Amino acid sequence: QVDLVESGGGLVQPGGSMRLSCAASGRIFDIDEWTWYRQDPDLTRHLVARITTTSATIYIDSVKGRFTISRDNAKNIIYLQMNSLKPEDTGVYYCNAAPYHSAGYWGQGTQVTVSS
Repeated sequence: QVDLVESGGGLVQPGGSMRLSCAASGRIFDIDEWTWYRQDPDLTRHLVARITTTSATIYIDSVKGRFTISRDNAKNIIYLQMNSLKPEDTGVYYCNAAPYHSAGYWGQGTQVTVSS
C-alpha cells in the first residue's frame, strides 16, 4: 500500500507559476514510476509528466519547456513545477505511483485553475 497526498493547487493568472507536491508514504520501494495526471472537466485524465526510479522523464507535448517533474528521494515527495501557465492547464491534478505494468495508487487530487 502506498498513500499519496497532493498539495499546492489553487488559482493562478495566465503566465504565472505554481508548484504541486505529492507526499508519498508506505511501500515506496515497490514503485517504479511516479506520474502527474490532469483531469479535464469532461473527466478525461491525461498524463502530464512522469519520472521513473532511474530519473528518466517524459512530458506531454503541451507542457514541454514549461513544466518540470522532480523527486526528492530523502523526503519522498514528487514535485511538478509549472511555469508560464495557460488556461488550458486548468484541471484536477492527480499524483500516481505505480510499479511497472500496474495501475498503482492515486492521490486525492488538487485543483489548479488558470484564469484572469
